[in-house]
Amino acid sequence: MPLVRIAVPNGKTPEFRKAVSEGVQSALVETFNVLKDDLFQVVTEHGPQAGIVHAPSYLGIEYSNDLTIIQLTVSDTRTVEQKKALFKRIADKLSASPGLRRDDIFINLVEVKKENWSFGGGEAQYA
Repeated sequence: MPLVRIAVPNGKTPEFRKAVSEGVQSALVETFNVLKDDLFQVVTEHGPQAGIVHAPSYLGIEYSNDLTIIQLTVSDTRTVEQKKALFKRIADKLSASPGLRRDDIFINLVEVKKENWSFGGGEAQYA
């Protein structure tokens, strides 16, 4: 049920985008028990002037021009421990492939009630 939005810097290769997409999905399967085929992602590219706008650093974290922003909308059913495990697993996977710096992986989790989803047909499948 996650809806994942991934904003990558402009000019990244299709292989880079695929590695980020697959890494995030794999981490969701491993830590949030998401079904493998429960895959809904929007991957977009953004240039530095009109897309990914960020401070050079925040909370002691120094960002580069490779800052990648991942926003996950999920049902509000996970524990704090599961959320921490997800964040760590995404960082582990994306630092391994496609080689992102851990400091350039920004993750935001948005939680919604289960009845706030419609996967098609105008129905609330989880309500």
